[in-house]
Amino acid sequence: MSLLLNQHWKLCFRKPVLVRSSPHLSNGLSSLSLQTDSQTRVLLCADPCGGNRGIAMTMRSSRFLRTLSFEGWEEMSENEDKICAELLKEMGAIGSCGGWLPTLKDGVLRLREVNLNHETDRKRISLPPLVTLPHCQTQYVTNVAMSTSSPEEEDCVVAVKFLGPQLSFCRPAQSNSEWINIRMTDPCFFSSPVMLSKKNEMLRIAGSGGQLIGSWDLQNHSNNPKLQILRFQNLPKLSETKRELLESCYTSEHLVESITTSETFIVKLYMKTAEIDKGIPRKKTEAIMVFRLDEEGNAVYTQDIGDQSIFLTNSEAFCFPSSSSLSLGRPNFVKIVDVNEDRYFKLAKQKWDC
Repeated sequence: MSLLLNQHWKLCFRKPVLVRSSPHLSNGLSSLSLQTDSQTRVLLCADPCGGNRGIAMTMRSSRFLRTLSFEGWEEMSENEDKICAELLKEMGAIGSCGGWLPTLKDGVLRLREVNLNHETDRKRISLPPLVTLPHCQTQYVTNVAMSTSSPEEEDCVVAVKFLGPQLSFCRPAQSNSEWINIRMTDPCFFSSPVMLSKKNEMLRIAGSGGQLIGSWDLQNHSNNPKLQILRFQNLPKLSETKRELLESCYTSEHLVESITTSETFIVKLYMKTAEIDKGIPRKKTEAIMVFRLDEEGNAVYTQDIGDQSIFLTNSEAFCFPSSSSLSLGRPNFVKIVDVNEDRYFKLAKQKWDC
């Protein structure tokens, strides 16, 4: 089983989010979750490998869910269609969450409020100019993470993970706001997304392969992270057929922290190339494993995460209670929303011995 846990993500090193002026959403937006008001969420996933491929999904507190291709946007309601049309025109858009759309142009990161209320002016906040560390770059972004629902909250932290060694964060609501820049030295973190841990007040990144987690303290700034080696336990017994399947897959790892229980999970996806579309490999998830992490570095395989569910997109992961409109009242499942697939995995019904 150690072979399965040590495999790196060999898939189409998907073209990173290119933060440049572009009229096409697919060139600039990986995935975006917008809490547009108290009743509606809009989730967009566009293809970072290029081409006008993607999906738009709307979720309502009344459990209504709709998924459309980009071509089907004209069927959406007037307000929702307006939001999507504006996003298509947005320059240098980066996937994020919480009702704010980050854009990066001319070395400045801006946050644009997105909502469906036409009577409210949508706010735009410019953050301090980015500083590129030596031997780093700030044009290609892996993901953007925000610690609160609004950058105007005093304790809000905005973190940007760039492809390569640089990780930056700032507190936009503070009067003396400036970027704190970190240069990572271990290449296993270079292409992984950053997660903001509210529980530990740290920036956390799972290294490629999922064997190592790096944590950077938001208060005591240092290039040297707190490193934690994971010990995987309670691994399922695999049939020979299942083992061969998993050993033939690409893997990716996603850190996620529950908003209700503060538990931390690492989700490992096992993927295979399903087809070649215009020269670009399109992946399909064959299996997933969810591990519950503790403070000692134990990663215990589980098929029961309680009355909550995990949502995975290209750029970020969420863990919501089943009462959330995102979970649609379904506990204990993982939902993958990607330009290539939109599917559920019911954790309790996973079988590994067949």
